[in-house]
Amino acid sequence: MSHANKRSRAELALAGVTVVWGSTFVVVKSALALVPPLLFLALRFGVATLALAAIYGPGLWRARRRAARWIWPGVFAGVLLYIAYVFQTVGLEYTSPSKSAFLTGLSIPLVPFVNSIVYRNRPRLLEVAGVLIASLGMALMTLPSGKFEMGRGDILSVFCAVTFAFHIVLIGHFAPLSGFETLAVLQVAAAAVLGAAGWPVAGRAAAHFNGEVAAAVLITGLLATALAFTTMAWAQQYTSATRAALIFALEPVVAWLTSFLLTGETMSARGVFGAGLILTGIVVVELKRTESTEHH
Repeated sequence: MSHANKRSRAELALAGVTVVWGSTFVVVKSALALVPPLLFLALRFGVATLALAAIYGPGLWRARRRAARWIWPGVFAGVLLYIAYVFQTVGLEYTSPSKSAFLTGLSIPLVPFVNSIVYRNRPRLLEVAGVLIASLGMALMTLPSGKFEMGRGDILSVFCAVTFAFHIVLIGHFAPLSGFETLAVLQVAAAAVLGAAGWPVAGRAAAHFNGEVAAAVLITGLLATALAFTTMAWAQQYTSATRAALIFALEPVVAWLTSFLLTGETMSARGVFGAGLILTGIVVVELKRTESTEHH
């Protein structure tokens, strides 16, 4: 199979991941009415770890000497992953699914700035412009008219975006070196351990389990975590991080449409314009980076 065909398959797989991620905001929001957020995360990452261990565990055990070299990068990726999802999941208790998705999407234009911090290089002018456009969109979506105040859920969603930006940079660096199976299993397992430890520490709030909660845990654990992060690590062997990020930019759009279809959630005209500016900022940053990548 040619490289172009492999890239097309990889990008189609990433589009599928984007649809799964975008559609789960509403599912998680509904489950959080019945289960505390940290318990939900512990269950989500626990289910994902069991699934990945069943699929890749025997192979990783046979290649354990090689896999051991990547334990700490995998653990660090898992720590960032867990922190990002804590911000996102707790934030979802206080904001709408579509707003959470668009604010989380800010992680994409933030990636160049994280790269600048990690690798000590200057971001390009268009990257700065893209972040400013997306930030203006964030302000229109989240700040009440005439006030400089953000809701608790919006602030947590922005923290989630910053943490995800660091996670994207880390995965982009280590995935080609360690192999996608190793990194996928290690980061999800580390997040599961943190989830199991974090829930009791945060206080065992009342939980009400039913079929809806079980479905949410299975959907997010198996599809949005185990399958999604394995697919992401595999696909980035055949396509660039910049092209992947452009595909991920569709996630908040999917979340918005899902929330509208399932719950009837709508946005004000100001919120719609702000959401459009966030997407514009993402595309401005990523198209420029994709273009420069293709020509070098």
